[in-house]
Amino acid sequence: MTSTETLPQQIDTAVRTIRAHTDHVPDVGVILGTGLGALAEQMTMTAEVSYDDMPGFPISTVESHHGRLLLGSLGGKKAIAMQGRFHRYEGYTMQEVTFPVRVMHALGARTLVVSNACGGMHPLWSPGDLVLLADHINLLGDNPLVGPNYDTLGPRFPDMSAPYDPALRELARTVARDLKITLREGVYVAVVGPNLETRAEYRFLRSIGADVVGMSTVPEVIVAIHAGMRVLGVSIITDQCLADALEAADIPTIIATARSAEPDLTRLITTLLERLH
Repeated sequence: MTSTETLPQQIDTAVRTIRAHTDHVPDVGVILGTGLGALAEQMTMTAEVSYDDMPGFPISTVESHHGRLLLGSLGGKKAIAMQGRFHRYEGYTMQEVTFPVRVMHALGARTLVVSNACGGMHPLWSPGDLVLLADHINLLGDNPLVGPNYDTLGPRFPDMSAPYDPALRELARTVARDLKITLREGVYVAVVGPNLETRAEYRFLRSIGADVVGMSTVPEVIVAIHAGMRVLGVSIITDQCLADALEAADIPTIIATARSAEPDLTRLITTLLERLH
């Protein structure tokens, strides 16, 4: 973002751009992570806006991220979905990474569903398992709230004692049981990347309480909480990251694993939204 506009002004500009395409007012925002873009196929589309056409939006540089803002309905709820997210390792600031969440909130979304692909460090969990996020650890070395605080966007010191909404988590557990989907629950740790971790780093991350590791999600969740949104987070384990049995990472296999687990994630999120009040 090189604009001389303030953050609230940049948000207003982006909202006006979207309003030129549609008057759709979403209830729910959805962020689709690595290999998870096909969830958008379940949406009944009202409008589609390329990130290229969105003032203030970065451009996704990751191969498996499309770069489109989708507006329509999902699970019977009015929704707005990011088909492709941004990461700190792409060279973007944390404010740029999280700007779309600000826009989602300004458009009307009060609930945020975030998904991602992650490495699994819990020895009893397997690639392809879904993980309900109960908490997170921020090891990105930065925070999207650093800098001037605009009271119209949220408080200077937002509480993070329960970033992942307990009621939404309970609903997710109920839906998973009803659909007979394996749903783990644990702590996500965010690191910068883009390299994957060493054996020693996996040992360290496990020792501080993390079950899964990734390179996203936490900045968006912080901004969503700052804005007063309810948040649900679900990860797909794409590879096992056990320090004493570590194998070389294969990115095509990681993406393929994410896509193979996507039907369960799609059923989980769609059914959850159908039951959401």
